[in-house]
Amino acid sequence: MFGLIPKEEKFFQLFKEMTINIIEGAKLLKEMLDTFENPGKSQSKIKELEHKGDSITHEIIQKLNKTFVTPLDREDIYSLASKLDDILDLIDASSQRMIMYNVEHIPPEAKSLGFIILQSCLAVDKAVAMLGKKSNEQIFEACVEINALENEADRVSREAIGRLFDEEKDPIQLIKWKEIYETLERATDKCEDAANILESVVVKNA
Repeated sequence: MFGLIPKEEKFFQLFKEMTINIIEGAKLLKEMLDTFENPGKSQSKIKELEHKGDSITHEIIQKLNKTFVTPLDREDIYSLASKLDDILDLIDASSQRMIMYNVEHIPPEAKSLGFIILQSCLAVDKAVAMLGKKSNEQIFEACVEINALENEADRVSREAIGRLFDEEKDPIQLIKWKEIYETLERATDKCEDAANILESVVVKNA
């Protein structure tokens, strides 16, 4: 009878596929912000990765529904998949706003946020890679790094928005860039959300 019970434990591999996909999106966003040579093409590539991320998330949820024995608590698997998906959604949303608002040049603060987003995604990938390997200390270290990066993104965003209100004379440009900065910063918030779940998983399974 027990031979008929699904024991699929491919979740860690699927999470890794998600983080690799997220990193590709973050790299494209950083490149888009750094060069801004063909933003439409960059946004299109990011959108493809966002669709791929949705497919992986769907596969995780389907597998969760079919699996009797899971390597982590079901709610943690679902929450982590959702938060990882959110990261790429925000990367996509940030790139969309560049096109939607007909942005012509990229301020240094936006480039800084692009760099911080990529570093945050790399740290998330580092933590996810350690799941199931009894490398709790490394997961905690990566989560501390993610939290520090989120704080830095928050500082950069606050200062950029403050400068907008001090210097920008065009109210339309002010509204556009305020939203872009906030959307970029929210991508690091989603990385921190994923880190919080990873920390919780480590504590539960210690």
